[in-house]
Amino acid sequence: MPRQAPTRGVRGSRTGRPIMALLDLLGRRWTLRILWELRDQALTSRALRSACDEASPTILQTRLTELREAGFVELTDDGYRLTGLGRELFQTFAPLHRFAERWTRREG
Repeated sequence: MPRQAPTRGVRGSRTGRPIMALLDLLGRRWTLRILWELRDQALTSRALRSACDEASPTILQTRLTELREAGFVELTDDGYRLTGLGRELFQTFAPLHRFAERWTRREG
């Protein structure tokens, strides 16, 4: 049986709807950066911290725990990596990434 998404205690929502839970998780500091850095390869805690501009180890571990509980990240012998669900989530950002690249190159 699939795990239920963590929808209780979602900030800014009394309904606990899955989209609100997801947006709450993704809106937490360093969450998107962690997902971004894990997009191509597994990284150890140390390598991930370095990739995340020396973010606090405490906050990184908190976010990694949250992402693991949500099913987006797993810890392997090689370090942390995206799960299949995490890769699917990352792929949903690809169009936004392409848009951001075009947006930053726009004229005047």
